[in-house]
Amino acid sequence: MQTITKYLVLFVLGLNVQLINAQDTIPKANNSEEIAKFEAKKEVIKKEERELLKIKVEAINKRLDNGEITAEEAEILKKEAAKKHALNIQERIVILENKISLLSRNPNRSSDDEDEFIFRIGGSDDGYDKIFYIGKKQNDTVRYKRKYDRRTTSDFVLAFGLNNAIIEGQSLDDSPYKFGGSRFLELGWAWKTRVFKNSNFLRFKYGYSFQFNGLKPNDNQYFVNQDGQTILQEFPEDLRKSKLALTNLVFPMHFEFGPSKRIDKEDYFRYSTNNQFKIGFGGYAGFNIGTRQKLKYTENGQRIKDKQKGGLNTSGLVYGLSGFVAVGDVALYVKYDLSPIFKDQLVDQNNISVGVRFDMD
Repeated sequence: MQTITKYLVLFVLGLNVQLINAQDTIPKANNSEEIAKFEAKKEVIKKEERELLKIKVEAINKRLDNGEITAEEAEILKKEAAKKHALNIQERIVILENKISLLSRNPNRSSDDEDEFIFRIGGSDDGYDKIFYIGKKQNDTVRYKRKYDRRTTSDFVLAFGLNNAIIEGQSLDDSPYKFGGSRFLELGWAWKTRVFKNSNFLRFKYGYSFQFNGLKPNDNQYFVNQDGQTILQEFPEDLRKSKLALTNLVFPMHFEFGPSKRIDKEDYFRYSTNNQFKIGFGGYAGFNIGTRQKLKYTENGQRIKDKQKGGLNTSGLVYGLSGFVAVGDVALYVKYDLSPIFKDQLVDQNNISVGVRFDMD
């Protein structure tokens, strides 16, 4: 029994010594890997700076070709750029050498030097090719380099306001729809392209939008289809809500006018319309993708919600005119459907909307 106990103690002691030795070697191994990583990063730094220098030289050459600078000015700018990136390489490598030296003197110390992980949402004036980027900062600098001149940008569109209908042979003051209760909402995405090469005064704006137009009848009325004619009738119960909701997918196109500010950077330039006056006019065309009538009322003491889809002979093809007047990103917005709300009617009704529009560009 004593022999077994002796061998068991020796085994446990040997195992502990191996674990201690392994723990001592782990930081050293990790340290060696980090040192090797920093050594390899020297070449990455050289490649990055050379790529950035190449981009700047290309931008200088474009400015020279466009007649913005002389050949002498271009040569000076190239020499300054080369000097700058040579110093960048030298100083960044010195930083790595210092870190390698620190790790070599302190085997149990790990480095906290990790490439910064970023999430970026670009815009029309930041110069990046990619609107969205998630990744390492150093990759963001080179892989998604700035274009010297970007003529097309994109932005999110949001609009909302009051909605109603213009009825043939009837003034808007006599509309059977509530002015405050009938509203619209528009959500979409738009691209904007500069028409002329050396001027940003005229832009062509195009994209797609989802339009949600609502009409709320007055006087306890609702829509019914009588032999293909969509008319308003009084509901037999007291309505708490009566609303017609029309959902359209449209493709707007506008010409946008207005001044802009040119921003010149070292390796690119941009036109900015921030806080500038803008006016746009154009139109849209698309399809009705949903029609729903919502009724809320009380019957025999019970609250009832009735949703009726389709069946009201609404126009499948939607088209119209629209325009806006803006300062910066906020605009007064008007749109008018040339297509009638209901097709094959004795009296046409055309949707009209007035509100505010936000173009996040």
